[in-house]
Amino acid sequence: MAKKEMGVVKGLFLFRYSGRWYEIAAFSSFFEARNAVDTRATYTLKEDGTLDVLNEGWVNGKREYIRGTAYKADPSSNEAKLKVKFYVPSFFAIFPAIGDYWVLYIDADYQHAVVGQPSRKYLWIISRKSHIDDKIYNQLVQKAVDEGYDVSKLHKTPQSDAHPPL
Repeated sequence: MAKKEMGVVKGLFLFRYSGRWYEIAAFSSFFEARNAVDTRATYTLKEDGTLDVLNEGWVNGKREYIRGTAYKADPSSNEAKLKVKFYVPSFFAIFPAIGDYWVLYIDADYQHAVVGQPSRKYLWIISRKSHIDDKIYNQLVQKAVDEGYDVSKLHKTPQSDAHPPL
């Protein structure tokens, strides 16, 4: 049986989405350090309507990061289907890595979000704060279930109370 099309946020305001987000939970992926803590993403809106992306995490006290650019997959659509282009080191790949970044859910105050992509291989639960209460977390996990994700692969990201510097 084919999986249903994912519901995607309509009318995402990138200026409100900009800023710092903390990774609360995610699926493991080959492009993120498996034992990273204090993982966060910072999005900065540019004049051309794209977002500068800075993804950071700390492994054994050392900062690891990657930079990129996010942009609407279809500029004429009001769906929150973005493409993210990461600039990987030249020894790693010849071309930038480009992936889908779909905002599947965001609360009205832009404080919590669920982000995935069409194959359902990647999933992130993110928040403006590094810690969220279990009730909100469970609601966000349920949003992922509703979109056909196997949340048994979801792991919580350790976030310390004293965050690394900007």
